[in-house]
Amino acid sequence: MNEHEHILDIYGSISIKTGEMLDAARKSDWNRLIALEHDCRALIETLKRTDAGVDTGARFVQRKIAFIRKLLADDAEIRKFTEPWMSQLEAYLGSARREHRLQRAYETDHGG
Repeated sequence: MNEHEHILDIYGSISIKTGEMLDAARKSDWNRLIALEHDCRALIETLKRTDAGVDTGARFVQRKIAFIRKLLADDAEIRKFTEPWMSQLEAYLGSARREHRLQRAYETDHGG
């Protein structure tokens, strides 16, 4: 396998992972989504090391651009599912923090 094929294989693996991430987001399977995101991040780190300074040709660049477009489309679609969930989580955490502060203030005021 030459260097270009190896790099495109990594892009392909990332593309598969983002597809799986989108599936997990659609199913609200947040634990799976997080695990897949970690896998995807590791692949991206490998890609950064591998793709640096590689001589490119037109066909290679076209395939690379197609992968990148798919990754960006998957990312945009994933965000449609994760942003409302993150907002709910932030609201819950904010409420829990307020409750905790109130409890501490009550304990301080009443010698607890």
